[in-house]
Amino acid sequence: MKEYKYLYFVKLASNTKTSVWSCQNKSSGTKLGIVKWYGAWRQYCYCPSCNLLGVYSAGCLDDISDFIKTAMQDRQDMVKEK
Repeated sequence: MKEYKYLYFVKLASNTKTSVWSCQNKSSGTKLGIVKWYGAWRQYCYCPSCNLLGVYSAGCLDDISDFIKTAMQDRQDMVKEK
């Protein structure tokens, strides 16, 4: 996966179609939330940690958005290969 300015993502789990990643702050290592497949919307979504009130800059949100777009493209490519 791509390197981001403010965040990094760690794959926690995956099955044949979808994966789950932890979203963490680069400077502190704090877990901010997860990116996982949300079946109702048929796409990957960011789910913030419940116990953490987050403050996100436009740059952080851009990193999360770009990561989700990349994950969606990777999933679509995988489905096409089958």
